[in-house]
Amino acid sequence: MADHNETGIKGEELAEKYLIDKGYQILERNWHFGKNEIDIIARDGNYLVVVEVKTRRTANFGDPEEFVTRAKQRALIKAANGYIMIKDLDLEVRFDILSVLYQGSNYTVKQIEDAFYPIV
Repeated sequence: MADHNETGIKGEELAEKYLIDKGYQILERNWHFGKNEIDIIARDGNYLVVVEVKTRRTANFGDPEEFVTRAKQRALIKAANGYIMIKDLDLEVRFDILSVLYQGSNYTVKQIEDAFYPIV
């Protein structure tokens, strides 16, 4: 497996643990709707939380969350709409980014709640 794939997998594991420790209920990991993927879908009280995890080994080129492009946001919104329809849910949806920066066993996780909003 390529090094960047291992970095991403490790970041998602750390992000999931972070959310569980904060009391979130994890509903799905790596959920697909067509060609779109949501890294983590969780429940936080009355919110369905769609989480994009961005992991980097260095911040030399910017913080991980800066790499969530507008195109990625649109893909997440489309997948979230699919999840809501398939599961027949009536919950408020929040889009969060979990930024994971790590080297070896040292890491930091930063949660950006309401990182972006769906365009109407």
